[in-house]
Amino acid sequence: MKSFLRLLPAVTAALFIAISMPVTAKDNRTMNLTKVVIDPGHGGHDAGCISRDKKTYEKNLTLDISKRFAEKIRAAYPDIEVIMTRADDRYVTLSGRADIANNANADLFISIHINAQSKGTAANGYSIHCLGQSREKGNDLFSKNLELCKRENSVIKLEDDYQTKYQGFDPSDPQSYIFFSLMQNAHLEQSLMFAEDVAGAMKKGPIRRSRGVSQDPFWVLWRTTMPSVLIEVGFITNPEDLQTMRSADGRDKIAQNLLDAFTTFKKRYDGTMRVEKTEQPREAATQDETGLSSVEVPSGSVLYGTQVLATGRRMSENDAFFRGNKPVEVSSGKLFKYVIGVSSDIEEARKEYRRLRSAFPESFFVRIEEGKTERVK
Repeated sequence: MKSFLRLLPAVTAALFIAISMPVTAKDNRTMNLTKVVIDPGHGGHDAGCISRDKKTYEKNLTLDISKRFAEKIRAAYPDIEVIMTRADDRYVTLSGRADIANNANADLFISIHINAQSKGTAANGYSIHCLGQSREKGNDLFSKNLELCKRENSVIKLEDDYQTKYQGFDPSDPQSYIFFSLMQNAHLEQSLMFAEDVAGAMKKGPIRRSRGVSQDPFWVLWRTTMPSVLIEVGFITNPEDLQTMRSADGRDKIAQNLLDAFTTFKKRYDGTMRVEKTEQPREAATQDETGLSSVEVPSGSVLYGTQVLATGRRMSENDAFFRGNKPVEVSSGKLFKYVIGVSSDIEEARKEYRRLRSAFPESFFVRIEEGKTERVK
């Protein structure tokens, strides 16, 4: 509890920022992915994970893969600005990495890492991580990957006076992670989409074992204000994974897989803004046992509203997050999306959006059709 109380100022400040943050210029322009930040994990005096023979450092592998990935994006998409949090062997703080992405107003943040097994060499494969809450009971946030989260967040301790800079957060204390559960990732939906794109692209090899997509409390993901993922491309402690990552060809194939995932995500991202002005039939609404509205849309009709949240956990309609507004729930795979101010009249829904976005600065205007939401300009 003491750890949590020390973190209250950080939680309060973060919540205030989330509430008061102005709507960005992206709301007034075409929704295209134009800027990406690639974050090679560790660097400088922070070597990251080290191979059993002490000859290979995580910081060098992540930098090489990140550089190859960046060059592939630049070659395929000359109009996209690619920013590296580090382009050489230097140390960058976790907050510094997030600040680079936030100050650049980036559209996507990708952090590249290498995993390790504390004992033994059997563990292998890649995994992709987003910030958020699991929908499964007893599997909230860090229960599956606590040791991994502790290790990746532990670089905080390399900084002078880290307890002051990070307002009491102790990466080795599970109680410190309580505050992550109080935050909602406004970009969870797109983060998970990109994570799934990466998981699909990486199946082609050279490291073929997938350890899946999970939601975990990595500090650098919590601090970024755009869709963000952290990728563990393999295990430095596994002989086969290490052999692949030591090979220039292996690292290049990994970078190519990341480009393929990026291409898939960009096509979807660039296609999410549509201009609509149509009149639709009124919707019929029902309520289930939780009290949440579920919408029955006549075939071929469309509804509009303000999406304020996408989360892996089902919310109550009386949750304080909605501030008295009655949400409509749209289930989408592993996510529950919550839309308020719903109407079949697009102009009426837009009017509500203009009213709501000051209270929900990360919200956006959507259409609901065939049980799916789609962002609308």
